[in-house]
Amino acid sequence: MTTQPQAAAAQPVTSEPQAKPASHDTVPPPALLDFMVKRWKPVTRKLPPKLKYADSFLKRRRALSQLFPGETLVIPTGHEKVRANDTYYRFRPGTDFYYLTGNTEPDCVLVLQPKEGGGHTDILFVEPNPGRSDATFFTDRVKGELWVGPRLGVPESKARFGVDEARGLPELKDFLSGLHGAVSRPTRVLRGFSPKVDEVLPAQAERDKALAVALSEMRLLKDAQELRELQAAIDSTQRGFEDVIASLKTAKTERTVEGIFNLRARVEGNDVGYGTIAASGSHACVLHWTRNDGPVKKGDLLLLDAGVEGNSLYTADITRTLPVSGKFSKEQKEIYELVLEAQLQAIKAVKPGNDFMEPNRVAMRVLAEGLQRLGVLPSAEEALKDEHQFYKRYSLHNVSHMLGLDVHDCAQARQEAYKYGKLKAGMVLTVEPGLYFQTDDLTVPARYRGIGVRIEDDVVVTAKGCKVLSEAIPRTAKDVEAWIKRVWAQKKK
Repeated sequence: MTTQPQAAAAQPVTSEPQAKPASHDTVPPPALLDFMVKRWKPVTRKLPPKLKYADSFLKRRRALSQLFPGETLVIPTGHEKVRANDTYYRFRPGTDFYYLTGNTEPDCVLVLQPKEGGGHTDILFVEPNPGRSDATFFTDRVKGELWVGPRLGVPESKARFGVDEARGLPELKDFLSGLHGAVSRPTRVLRGFSPKVDEVLPAQAERDKALAVALSEMRLLKDAQELRELQAAIDSTQRGFEDVIASLKTAKTERTVEGIFNLRARVEGNDVGYGTIAASGSHACVLHWTRNDGPVKKGDLLLLDAGVEGNSLYTADITRTLPVSGKFSKEQKEIYELVLEAQLQAIKAVKPGNDFMEPNRVAMRVLAEGLQRLGVLPSAEEALKDEHQFYKRYSLHNVSHMLGLDVHDCAQARQEAYKYGKLKAGMVLTVEPGLYFQTDDLTVPARYRGIGVRIEDDVVVTAKGCKVLSEAIPRTAKDVEAWIKRVWAQKKK
């Protein structure tokens, strides 16, 4: 995945349970409301087991606490977002909130409140679960149990997520108002996720920004549990690619490719980590081709840029460029092998102490020199000069971004810690060079026009170099052809 999209603005919702009848609903009469809350079998609720890896989430909260001693920190997860009218997109929790709690319910808010003597108390505000004692369980389309399923509840959330305290969301507004009045207790808020929280606590731009930056920079280094989750997402993504390969002989459109991959993502994970790019033929020359409405034709290449987001919300980000017919043409193979060489050399440059941009510099030199050999650029050296950068006409993007809970992870980190920083053991990044020859580009020999190739792998920096987490997914031209042949043979059995 090549560039970072802007985050969508969160939609405001009240923290109070509230019926939201649709235009085609009828208002229930009082007698029905009374009838609905009676004669339900009593429920004995057992506290749920503690979340797996709860200790990892606690460790992160304690690390954040140490960065802001004596200050109150407010981290909302966000709300469901309106897709159209009264329908919502599937909720995906705010990345930083999830990183600190493991909670996937909408509307929740984590507060780290300073304790006397140092440290913080974790307070998790969640939606209460009144069961069938309140009519909203069947009247509230947004939160009602019969509409969307039960929420975990307050005591259950405390036990599940291992926080110091859990409170109901109806208490949140008064709690936040109290913070606003407490001048002696400075507060920082993760902004842009909950309009209700942003409204109660006045923005302090620099202070709030520092909280967002700190959370992003904490996530630059992945722990062992995060690496396991990333590996699981990558392994699932490989199976999704093989599902697509199995369909290539019969797939008529890119939409089929998208649907087949996305099925794997929903069966084995939470969803796709980003909009699947299923770009066939010249559509591969459009970096984020997610319309996926073109034909899949023999003789063309299919650029598939896709990633499964696991149930843990860590996402893979893999690109393979596949010959639809099972074999690369001479021209396709020439471009493919040039991109592959750029990637292999860039991966060698992924090691502790190197600049984050070093793999990109290495890859661009390989591409520029290859473009000169192909007759596209008259001079690689001229093209590589900072005042020219002519190679970008065909390569378009840098080769790396951080990867983790977000496909473009750690986006709020300072430039000096990320783009202009040094690689460190534990960082996970993509390496994804590409070449894209537009159909109408007269600087490109006609035989190459319309060819787009990108090869992308997910790499973790180790103590002495790096490990390619997606190494099992074939990538040389020969191996890709053998991979396709093998999957097709297995499908026949």
